[in-house]
Amino acid sequence: MVVRVAQVGTGNVGRLTLRQLICDPRFELVALGVSTPEKVGRDAGELAGIDTVTGVAAASGLDAVIAARPDCVVYCAMGDTRMGEATRDCLRLLEAGIDVVGSAPVSMQYPWQIMPDSLIERIDAAGRDHEVSMYVTGVDPGFATDLLPIALASTCQNVQRIRCMEIADYATYDGAEVIYDVMGFGSPVDDPPLFLQPGILALAWGSAIRMLGDALGVTIDEIVDHNDREPAPEDFEIAAGTIRAGTTAAIRFEITGMVAGEPVVTVEHVTRLRADLRPDWAQSAQDGGSYRVEITGEPSYVVDICPTSDHGDHNHAAIVAAAGRIVNAIPAVVAAEPGLRTTLDLPLVLPRGIVRSPDPVTL
Repeated sequence: MVVRVAQVGTGNVGRLTLRQLICDPRFELVALGVSTPEKVGRDAGELAGIDTVTGVAAASGLDAVIAARPDCVVYCAMGDTRMGEATRDCLRLLEAGIDVVGSAPVSMQYPWQIMPDSLIERIDAAGRDHEVSMYVTGVDPGFATDLLPIALASTCQNVQRIRCMEIADYATYDGAEVIYDVMGFGSPVDDPPLFLQPGILALAWGSAIRMLGDALGVTIDEIVDHNDREPAPEDFEIAAGTIRAGTTAAIRFEITGMVAGEPVVTVEHVTRLRADLRPDWAQSAQDGGSYRVEITGEPSYVVDICPTSDHGDHNHAAIVAAAGRIVNAIPAVVAAEPGLRTTLDLPLVLPRGIVRSPDPVTL
């Protein structure tokens, strides 16, 4: 059965989920919501960057999306800097009787002990009352911090520690809001950006850590974090703009879930804007960037995930992976029990329906 879908957001992730929704025969795109005035009225195919006229014109906000009565909305609007607005958007969609699958708000991947209980219950109740579900996922936090380590740990006889890593050069990432405003690149090294403010790392990645703790059957007693920043040795250019000498050009941070005083689950990010910065920090398994899952146990594992794409570099490939995980989860979410769903609730998301000849225009 073809699923009637709508999309909200056409940024770095949304543009790629939109491409798949248009080109994947499992789905029928019926509406598109945007927030940027200059995108209003443009065809979805144009905004997806493909040579296809869909007849679906972008409209401002959620009204047209809800009026189209889709089975499911793919919600990929910015959530990092507008968590409250993103949460209200998703709640409104659920209350309209529409399933939601998306990349934001990220804490809703597993919000227990991260977000207020009253908010979690309101979202879960909206899903139950209207017989719809909500599922948020991505790469990291996302399948690299839940699906993959859980699958590996399921083969172990014992586990002492799990470490999930993203090691990446973000110089080619063109999302200026994320680069400058969220991550704080280009700012003074002694001026913490938004996501390094006290408690924010635990808010952003605590969902992944607590989900892994739940999967392991342990209670995370405390989440601690640590970060280091490295200044630029001179001015240089990146895709998002200019990085001035002396401002932040590389960041390393860890968020660790503690159990009985011992580190059990860690998420580590090493993010550089130049490959020569801090060579003593972890290095990626391929040029540009990779993900890594390390399990200390019996057996132990070190598994490197190296996304590549015919249409862009490692950063583009990782975003494609996030988009694919979101869109391919739609049938499972539509069929799921009502309420707030997580990777622990869903069955294995199957890649049925995606085998086809490559198309250099639409992939």
